[in-house]
Amino acid sequence: MAYSKEFEELNVSVDVLKALEAMDIHTPTTVQKETIPPMMSGRDIIGIAPTGTGKTIAFGIPMLEYISLSEQRVQEVVLAPTRELAMQITQELTSLAHFVPQIRIASLYGGQPIARQLTQLKRKPQIVVATPGRMLDLMNRGMVRLDQVHTMVIDEADEMLKMGFVKDVTRIIESVPPTRQLVMFSATTNADVQTISWKYQQDPIEIYVEAKQEDMPKITQYTIIVPRESKLERLTYLLDSDVFRRVMIFTNTKYMAQRVADKLQKQGYQAEALHGDIPQSKRTTIMNNFKRGKFPILVSTDVAARGIDVDDVEAVINYDLPNENEYYLHRIGRTGRARRHGVSFTMMTYQESVRMNDILKYIKTTPIPLHFDVDGILRTEDKEAFFEHI
Repeated sequence: MAYSKEFEELNVSVDVLKALEAMDIHTPTTVQKETIPPMMSGRDIIGIAPTGTGKTIAFGIPMLEYISLSEQRVQEVVLAPTRELAMQITQELTSLAHFVPQIRIASLYGGQPIARQLTQLKRKPQIVVATPGRMLDLMNRGMVRLDQVHTMVIDEADEMLKMGFVKDVTRIIESVPPTRQLVMFSATTNADVQTISWKYQQDPIEIYVEAKQEDMPKITQYTIIVPRESKLERLTYLLDSDVFRRVMIFTNTKYMAQRVADKLQKQGYQAEALHGDIPQSKRTTIMNNFKRGKFPILVSTDVAARGIDVDDVEAVINYDLPNENEYYLHRIGRTGRARRHGVSFTMMTYQESVRMNDILKYIKTTPIPLHFDVDGILRTEDKEAFFEHI
């Protein structure tokens, strides 16, 4: 069987090469090319890279190559800011380790009974993927020992530290041997990320990766200037186009996510809301049902959507203009996956168009503007552009 020559040149083992083929991954992305060699050589790394550039594979391959299969101890730890992202990372690492059945991976996060996670720990996992709070809880109970860990990865470090996990993260780092390898990935850098790096990393290699054209998903972006009171009308116009079967709608607040979902449901759409006020067990059910295609429209906040990895989302609609530039990339990156073409729509008021200009400078792309007439109908010339690109 012919494996990817480029991955072979990165000294990836045959079992992992087979898994990459099974995952339909044949060419390493930029962040993977930049990360795998120094991480395999044991260097500390601080990587700044946009979402959707393949960071999990970038740190996952060296982690799997490091593992001593004969030792029954936690050797590697990945910290993630949310349970959704922890679940996604676990799924991807499990796929990557498919042809190495001796590798055991535990996923630890809040919102799930501890008894179920203790069962995972009794299997003596070599890799633990966890959120900081649940990891500390289990450490304090004496259920997890990290004194033999040789590699720690902190994923989405900027978001994790922004969410208030600085003390938790530092306590976990300080519980592993000082000789361990520490790898941090982040979409942006901030003072907390820099402080953690300065305090705990040894001569780290800095990797800055801009999303190159071949790494970026193929997404046609549209903008719609709309009065605030007409947003729902524009939203239903897009949903009624009968073009998109799987849609994610983003709002800035939990209240708005629920409100939009409720209004859509009243109008007969199959839509569900996902946000932090929904009980964790119900959030898991909603996410799983969306992944399985049991309903077509998911309305979500930014944090709740982290870790939702669905290959066939056809359109992303920004009902609210995101507050952070990088959130825009996180959102639209939910579509256009697995080499499919994606579409995004961003609704904004005239006043918000100034804020959108800042986002456009950040992402360095130019969306296509769509214009509606006074009756809320898409202009004829824009209809042609719309259907040409979707």
